Amino acid sequence: MLVLGRKPGEYVLIDNNIKVKVIKSDEGHLRLAIEAPRHISIVRGELWEENNIALAKKVEASAT
Repeated sequence: MLVLGRKPGEYVLIDNNIKVKVIKSDEGHLRLAIEAPRHISIVRGELWEENNIALAKKVEASAT
């Protein structure tokens, strides 16, 4: 995992086609703008985790 400090207006590039830009930074709050090709799915972490937990429960239920 790479941990970076960025100020509003600064950004990082991932694989030359995904741009993550800090657009606002307040006390403990951060706003990001993400530019990526349409074929790349962008999902908030809590939703991704929720979906994976639900999927694991379905798999577990079908195995019993």
